[in-house]
Order: sequence, then structure tokens, then C-alpha cells
Amino acid sequence: MCAKKVTPSQKGEIPTTGHEWDGIREYDNPMPRWWVWVFYATIVWGIGYTIAYPAWPLITGATPGVLGASTRADVAAEIKQFDDANAAIKQQLIDADLTTVSANPDLMGYAERAGAAVFKTNCAQCHGSGAAGVEGKGYPNLLDDDWLWGGDIENIHLTIAHGIRNTTDADARYSEMPKFGVDGLLEKAQIGEVVEYVLKLSGQEHDATLAAAGETVYADNCAACHMEDGSGDPAQGAPKLSDAIWLYGGSREAITETVTYARFGVMPNWNTRLSEDQIRAVALYVHSRGGGQ
Repeated sequence: MCAKKVTPSQKGEIPTTGHEWDGIREYDNPMPRWWVWVFYATIVWGIGYTIAYPAWPLITGATPGVLGASTRADVAAEIKQFDDANAAIKQQLIDADLTTVSANPDLMGYAERAGAAVFKTNCAQCHGSGAAGVEGKGYPNLLDDDWLWGGDIENIHLTIAHGIRNTTDADARYSEMPKFGVDGLLEKAQIGEVVEYVLKLSGQEHDATLAAAGETVYADNCAACHMEDGSGDPAQGAPKLSDAIWLYGGSREAITETVTYARFGVMPNWNTRLSEDQIRAVALYVHSRGGGQ
């Protein structure tokens, strides 16, 4: 007697979709009705949302939605609310003498808080989140007592407003160091001698014989800007050479590179990007960090 082959459907099994892989079959099992209705409801809700709120992208924007909702407008309204609330103290900061703001605790407190926000948003990328700069990269430390263009509050304000060596502000701070090596103003041997003398000025190890010869080279080519004693000249952005603070590094190699190729750091003018109260606030913030004169 031969056994009759029984198919899965004859056993009462759920039919499959016909998909099978490695012995695994996909059942054609209907979804629960409640799940199907919830799915349909989400479709209806999604369509309604795209009608009510901005959703579909267009060439220059998006569909506005029948409710006229706008997150940008909400943010703008919130910003305006705080601007209106601070309008009086902002005007007070604009009208105040920068040298006397520190005597007004309320105004100085506002300036430091506002200045900190401006600094972290616009200045920290170069000067560091703590205002300590980036050693050897030409980004000044704002916490020490070395200021290329003066560290009193008025000079800091002027530097922030107009920038340094940029091409967008006619009142930008400007000075340019000669490329003594590239332009052939000094011979290689003379550069080596003056570098040794600069090392001597800054109290570092140096070759005394070369430094003695370098003193003459320095007097003829460098003293006009950096002063005879290496104390520098803030009026023209000439750094002090007689201390241990170096914008581009104070090693023999770094100084040689500076003398040979010169340096030409640029800072943007912020008077076209920040309002006057913001410039004053960040100037006071920087001045208060401890390095201001």
C-alpha cells in the first residue's frame, strides 16, 4: 500500500507567499485589523500635517501650510523679545565711557555675560575657548601682558572693531615686517647672527660670538621697530623680544624663519559683523580676563 503525499495546505497550515530561502518560508499571514487601521490613521495624519504646516520643498522655499506656522518666525520673535528687554542696557553700554564701565557692577556684569557669548561664537576658533590662543600658530594669548597693539580697553575695542592687516577696513591696524632673507636684505650669515642676538635678548641660550656681531645687525635693521632693548612698539604692532612670550615660537629655528620670511597675521574687522554693543561687550570681556593693561 502506497502512502499519499500530503501538502502543507492539506495539513491546515497557513499559506506562504511563495518566498523561500534556505528552508525558511514566508507565511502569508494577515496583519491584525487594529494595526492596519492605525497604519491608515498615520497616513491620514501625515497628509493633514503637510497641509497644515510647511512641508513640501519648492524652488525658493516650501509650502507655507494653512496654519502659517514658522519655526524661524518663532525664533525671531523670541530673539526680539530678549533684544527689547535688553535694549536699555545695550544703549547704556554704547553711551558709556569704556574706561569707567567696570565701576558700574550691573553694566559690567551684563557686558561680561554678553561678551562671553560673543567671544565663544566668534573669537574662540582662533584664540581658544579660554582665550589662551594657539602657541606657535600666530593666534595671540589674550590672558598675558603682551599686547601687539596695546592692551588697554580702548585699544582692544579699536582692534576688534577694525581688525589687523585686513583689506576690508581702511582703518585696520597695519604694519609689515620685511622679509630679510627672501628679499635679500640680509645675508644668511647676518640672519644667523641677529637670531643669536634675539635669543640673548630673551634670556635664552645663545652663541655669544655670533650674538655680539648680531647686535650691530639688530641696531641697523630691527631696533627701529622693536626698540634698542627689544621692548617692542605697540603703536606699530612690533612685538617685544625681551621676554619669553612668542607669537610664532621662540626657538632658534622659529626665529630664523620669522626673520627670513617675515610674518603677516590677519584679523578680520568685526564692525561689519557685530553691533557696537557686542563689540564693546567682547572688548570688556577680553580686558577683564586678566591680561588687559
